[in-house]
Amino acid sequence: MDKAERLSRLRARYGGAKADGPRRKEMGMPGRAGRDGAMGATGRPKELRRTVARLMRYLGRERLMLCLALACTVLCTVSTLAAGYMLRPIMNRFLYYDPAQSDLAPRVAALTRALAGMAAVYAVSVATQYAQTRLMLTVSQRSLRRMRQELFDKLQTLPIRYFDTHPAGDVMSRFTNDVDSVGEMLNTTLIQIVSGGITIAGTVALMLYTSPILGGITLVMTPVLTLISKAIISRGRGAYARQQRNLGMLNGYAEEIISGQKVVKAFSHEGVAEEEFGLLNDELCRSQIAAQFRASIMGPVTHQLCSLTYALTACVGGILVVTRGFDIGGLTVVVNYTRQFNRPINEISMQMNTVFAALAGAERVFQVLDERPETDAPDALRPQTLSGNVVVEHVSFGYEPGVPVLHDLSFYAKPGQRIAFVGSTGAGKTTVTNLLSRFYDIEEGRITIDGLPIERIARDALRANIAMVLQDTHLFTGTVRENIRYGRLDATDEEVEQAARAASAHGFIMRLERGYDTELTGDGANLSQGQRQLLAIARAAISRAPILVLDEATSSVDTRTERAIERGMDSLMQGRTTFVIAHRLSTVRKANAIMVLEKGRIVERGTHEELLQAGGRYADLYNEIVELD
Repeated sequence: MDKAERLSRLRARYGGAKADGPRRKEMGMPGRAGRDGAMGATGRPKELRRTVARLMRYLGRERLMLCLALACTVLCTVSTLAAGYMLRPIMNRFLYYDPAQSDLAPRVAALTRALAGMAAVYAVSVATQYAQTRLMLTVSQRSLRRMRQELFDKLQTLPIRYFDTHPAGDVMSRFTNDVDSVGEMLNTTLIQIVSGGITIAGTVALMLYTSPILGGITLVMTPVLTLISKAIISRGRGAYARQQRNLGMLNGYAEEIISGQKVVKAFSHEGVAEEEFGLLNDELCRSQIAAQFRASIMGPVTHQLCSLTYALTACVGGILVVTRGFDIGGLTVVVNYTRQFNRPINEISMQMNTVFAALAGAERVFQVLDERPETDAPDALRPQTLSGNVVVEHVSFGYEPGVPVLHDLSFYAKPGQRIAFVGSTGAGKTTVTNLLSRFYDIEEGRITIDGLPIERIARDALRANIAMVLQDTHLFTGTVRENIRYGRLDATDEEVEQAARAASAHGFIMRLERGYDTELTGDGANLSQGQRQLLAIARAAISRAPILVLDEATSSVDTRTERAIERGMDSLMQGRTTFVIAHRLSTVRKANAIMVLEKGRIVERGTHEELLQAGGRYADLYNEIVELD
């Protein structure tokens, strides 16, 4: 496979969406999707005006402080322009005089007063600039705090399907790179653009008042600068969008490779990882060069045009002084204003790279905020407790349209019963529990709990009544005690230890350096996989949920530990409706009913003894395991 093809595949994988959910092997889905969820297929912001309007709404929530900051900006700009204009009478009055006919002391005193007045005006400019900087920083940081909070809150409402189809690195990039880009613009760029606009308008007005001819030269050159800036901006916007997209791709790839280092090293794929990272890194480098060049070239181009305007104004002004008696003070003021007029144009042009990145980043953030969240019906029920009477009737489901995973499933579980699902990899076992928890909604059929269709139960109330031990164990940064208590936040320390004993985790916990107060970091990297699984079981054990789901709960423990867990789980399952998914058939022997799934269909059902006597698929699986043992 050549580099172009590999890069194309990497773009498809990490370009903002991937079908890489926990049950991809059950779905019949491709490993990654080629949807460009980061910036769209064109790599350009699609709705620039809408993006700017939404950013302004964030600032609008700090209306008072924003108005004060803008008032300080106006006052700062006006005072700076006024101080510059005060130079005209000073020069005209004190530049030329006859020492023989004029007393020096009064002139020095008058000059000192004039300069003191100019200094006072400049002091006002400095004070208001300090105030507007402080106010604008407060406004921008509060706006960013609100944006980050809304982004995080929105992620909590999104369905599991969204996280199955978007790389974690790309999602994290919205919090870091994209929000930081918006923050950089709001901190300084926005106020500089406002200040620059006021400075340009005020400078032109004073220049026309001082000399219409010289002011006209500046006005003629302004459209030229505007057209050039617009042409560069239109090209730079798309370049910065591609840069942000490629940055998200690179972060997504790096996050996946770093988190999967054991697998990479186990298969000696370091070279492949380095090469693929290099392809994405080169792509990012090229897009950054294009984006930064298009933004940075604006400064030198506009600077040269501004210098041309300055030189032209000085030449024409000198001619007016010689031929029409135009005053030296007026010429000095106009020339200074020409320089001041050029400065905000240069500053605005140099800030365009920040604006490009911020708008591209803001649009990526808004894409997440605009995602459709999980919603409950307005009349959704919130039962305080459920007994765990589960009925599944003629349920069919597929993660992708036209790719069914489950076909016409029907079964029931009475309170306190233990139902096991067995079958080959990809048969659809975990999908059943995903539907039970409404991580996904069923397409056909219905599921009821205590006679209530799960669609009528609010998701948080439904999930509060289901405790889960997932195959992919996840532990949070914190103590062992806090991780177990995550199953029920109001649990006492005694209840935490009881749950750990039930899960056969108490022994190894007490052997840790600080016991239950041992700090876990990096998803429990300082524990073995089996120990992490035991903590996950203890977390479920502490929950009072009437329904318990064990998805390969003992897959990462040895046989001795498994037997200890089974003894603890017997008491844990008392009175609970339990769904067990297991490859180890020894863990499902005590189940009230065993469902054998193949290709999304229940091909056998019964107790352990009944299925062995039937001599069907379950017996084949059991005999295969016995032979291996």
